[in-house]
Amino acid sequence: MTATVERYLAAMAACPAHRLFDRLGERWVTLVLKELSGGPRRSAELSRAIAGASQKMLTQTLRGLERDGLVARSATDAVPPRVEYSLTPLGVGLFGAMTGLIGWAEEHMVEIDAARAGRT
Repeated sequence: MTATVERYLAAMAACPAHRLFDRLGERWVTLVLKELSGGPRRSAELSRAIAGASQKMLTQTLRGLERDGLVARSATDAVPPRVEYSLTPLGVGLFGAMTGLIGWAEEHMVEIDAARAGRT
């Protein structure tokens, strides 16, 4: 590996935006954040709302978001235990920043689809 490539990789590893987009680029992350923006949800509710996500992938995604401080997990001592997930203040702030991008996507996706199909 050349010194130039090593410097580039080190810069990317230290870049806050690159690190955040790396997490947001994971398949189910944005959908989980969007679902939790409406309030706390149980795992089963998230599974129903996010079609196509296996329980394993949903659990991995939630654990990663919890580790990043974006999602909080709370469990009750009831039988059976009740586990809910919610956005932390950090997660709420991130989702607030994402709403502009979501709005932009909703407004321009038809144009993007046309460009992909070669109909610009």
